[in-house]
Amino acid sequence: MEEPGGFQSVDLPLDQRVADLMNRLTLAEKVALLHQHQAPVPRLGMGAFHTGTEALHGLAWLGPATVFPQAIGLASTWNPDLVERVGDAVGDEARGFHHKNPDRGGLNVWAPVVNLLRDPRWGRNEEGYSEDPLLTGVLATAYARGLRGDHPRVLKTAPTLKHFLAYNNETRRESTSSGMPPRVLREYELPAFEAPIRAGAAVAVMASYNLVNGRPAHLSPLLHDELRGWSEHDIVVVSDAQAPSNVVDAQHYYPDHVSGHAALVRAGVDSFTDNGDHPTLTVERLTTALARGLLTEADVDAAVRRLLLLRFRLGEFDPPESHPYADVTEEVINCPEHQDLAVQAARQSIVLLRNDGMLPLTLSRRDRVAVVGPLADVLYEDWYSGTLPYATTVRGGLAARFDSPDAVRFAEGVDRIALRVAPGAGTAAGRYVTADGSAHGGPLTAGADCAGPDSWLDVHDWGHGVLALRCVCNGRYLTVDTGKALANESPRPGGWVVNETFELVERGGDTVLRHFASDRYVAIDPDGALRAVAASGAEATGFAVELVSDGILGAAAVAAEADIAVVVVGNHPLINGRETEDRADLSLPPDQDRLVRAVHAANPRCVLVVTSSYPYAIGWADEHVPAILWSAHGGQEFGRALADVLFGDTAPAGRLTQTWYRHAADLPDLLDYDIIASDATYLYFRGTPLYPFGHGLTYSPVEYDNLRLSSSTVEPDGEVRISLDVTNTGARATDEVVQLYTRQRTSRVKQPVRQLRGFRRLHLAPGERTTVHFGLAAAGLAFWDVTRQRAVVERAAHDILVGRSSADIRCAATLDVAGETIPPRRALDGTVCAADFDGYAGITLCDAGPERGDAVTSTEPGAWVCFDGTDFGDGAARCAAELSRLGSGPAGITLRLDDPLDGPVIGQVTAACRAGRYEFVSAGTPLRGAAGVRDLYAVFDAPGVTLRSLSFRAGK
Repeated sequence: MEEPGGFQSVDLPLDQRVADLMNRLTLAEKVALLHQHQAPVPRLGMGAFHTGTEALHGLAWLGPATVFPQAIGLASTWNPDLVERVGDAVGDEARGFHHKNPDRGGLNVWAPVVNLLRDPRWGRNEEGYSEDPLLTGVLATAYARGLRGDHPRVLKTAPTLKHFLAYNNETRRESTSSGMPPRVLREYELPAFEAPIRAGAAVAVMASYNLVNGRPAHLSPLLHDELRGWSEHDIVVVSDAQAPSNVVDAQHYYPDHVSGHAALVRAGVDSFTDNGDHPTLTVERLTTALARGLLTEADVDAAVRRLLLLRFRLGEFDPPESHPYADVTEEVINCPEHQDLAVQAARQSIVLLRNDGMLPLTLSRRDRVAVVGPLADVLYEDWYSGTLPYATTVRGGLAARFDSPDAVRFAEGVDRIALRVAPGAGTAAGRYVTADGSAHGGPLTAGADCAGPDSWLDVHDWGHGVLALRCVCNGRYLTVDTGKALANESPRPGGWVVNETFELVERGGDTVLRHFASDRYVAIDPDGALRAVAASGAEATGFAVELVSDGILGAAAVAAEADIAVVVVGNHPLINGRETEDRADLSLPPDQDRLVRAVHAANPRCVLVVTSSYPYAIGWADEHVPAILWSAHGGQEFGRALADVLFGDTAPAGRLTQTWYRHAADLPDLLDYDIIASDATYLYFRGTPLYPFGHGLTYSPVEYDNLRLSSSTVEPDGEVRISLDVTNTGARATDEVVQLYTRQRTSRVKQPVRQLRGFRRLHLAPGERTTVHFGLAAAGLAFWDVTRQRAVVERAAHDILVGRSSADIRCAATLDVAGETIPPRRALDGTVCAADFDGYAGITLCDAGPERGDAVTSTEPGAWVCFDGTDFGDGAARCAAELSRLGSGPAGITLRLDDPLDGPVIGQVTAACRAGRYEFVSAGTPLRGAAGVRDLYAVFDAPGVTLRSLSFRAGK
């Protein structure tokens, strides 16, 4: 090994230490650092290093660790201080695992997720914080700040934001493109990422699987042009798993992996998460790219320098005596302090959606409580949660409050069935499917003459026909093993591929069983074994489904005998809405919906608890059930926290961070990312939601009054101070979340209905009155002016709105902002980029070239883009358009004024295009009547035509 170098001296400036180490590395050694699993360099004393420890709401995939509420649950606290404390605890546990096993416990943590919850059908909804960019940015900054620690030199962990950019759908995620008009990009998507980076809380970013405007997000010019300009430190960019190969395999953006990998490095990707923990292919491709001249050593050095800076900032090359986290050991993992923090986080995350006065509960020791529902006595892990060290369920949390074991009665509310082989199945006909009753289970057979516990299956309905079947004899779930045999061996549904889900499909007079993961049907072998091997229902073995016990009737009977019924429903985080799979709608699973109705009918003194990763459309329950609470999956202490809220030991004060819609019909297409045009999220939605953004009730009335502004006017670079008084007029202590919104009254463009500008969570004793202060910078009211490609504060009056939610405004005032008036778009001043439109129909945003630039492509005849208020001056004589199309041939647009259908035609452009969408041809047309300020429409003659720009010339 070489003598220790200057890179090991903590007294040298960081840049000098990195430069010293860089100078000692060979080119081959540097290339080997560009994979997720960085190779050691023994001669320099450099150990192995890997990026990527999942730390979304606790540490995942490392073994038991403290499990906090899901990210959407943490966000529902609206408490940045608490969220930072959770991040701090997770960072400590990451250091603890690293101390225990450095090879597994990596310090580059992949959290938080800052993708905006634009659409509640997103399969990964529970991973994000909010549909609002400000709230997301504040909470992401808090969590990342906790993860990174507060030491001025050494990072506790290196937080990595996920997933850049415009990523909010799962189905076909690696091949779908998110259309990002400039305003949506600048006002909505980028701010959520910018806040934690500009604050210095996050030090890395993961690129997303999808394409943005037709270009893979991993190749986005925004990595260099925007993201890295937000920080004084070098921001590391890591790829998502297998995404580097997707650039060729799934997205077909480059012809081979060598050119694709080279383009990724040039675009700013530093670390390749590809081919698992085997870096050989990545190294070979990058080495070949260097040999071909597609990459330079300077390109490699730029990426390696950023990666090494990260490792230095984590203290890797510092001596133990100068390391502030050297004494953090595995003793911190799930320590009592973290368990207590998990309770606090779960309490504060619970949202009271509806309450007619039933809550808080007032029960005597003689009263009986029915706790029913498929989520009443279980806690589920999600893909990115840690392994639960213990589980306090709703049933357990409530039972702990009573002396008598009979005070809390439980019913799961699921049907119990037996499967009898239908006639025509050979020697197995008439026999019952039976399971191995041993603790770990075994293959199923069709061999019993009569039904008994070893043939009983509990049926869990997760919606859309997706069922999980649990064997009564050993409590394990049916799964399909590597030999395609059905076995009762799984402790729970789970894994990247969930093998524990089935569908019962009617087939004439019998029923067949379909295995979802393999899309195969169950057939019985001659030896009586059940295997998922049939390609169709016609080839499957038929069964008669015999009902052993009706779960809903049983739950209703238990509820009827109780003084109060608590029914707990929701989702399984790994089924019907998860990574790789979006939800089809917003409905509760049918059996759960029937359960809620039946329990309420049996006992109107009913509390509904929805535990889910996402919103549901529960309109019937909102009209009929007297009290409804919602929580994300709340972690290891959820049952205890819920009991505290139900009985009033803790006043609920969680608030929704996304809109709960009444119907999926209220939502645009899942792939429509233009929230402005589609009236999506609370910012633009003009309907009446089931529960609005920011909604959440409390047990104590709170009054808002005396709203005052430090000034009724403000300059574009000024700030106004806002204050109001908030009073708890009730007899209970409570937390309150005071929310500040603004609404711009007039504008050149479509503005939000209202927009969150600040919030405060505060604790109020009974009768306490306090003054809440906000600062509102006029610069924060800016929007993106597409006519001049910059942010602008417009001259306008703004409503200042303060209340308990976006729809429950208690105080209002008016602020006049002395901004600028946006002039008409001057056609003769330069090129008009097609993507800088004001309106459109029948087009999609696309890439104008592999590396940078946007354009628009028509998807139907008569498609158009509009440029409002275009100033042609005294007259424009000629227009040139840059056009292309996929195949060779003519491509044309018609230029109209005022209306795309029957407005006056001022010119028609036809270009003789060469094959290839990037082969733009400039073609011109004389103009007639293009004078003054008019709305300009470019109308496409046919689908498949791409327009990059328009330019106008005066004269004759």
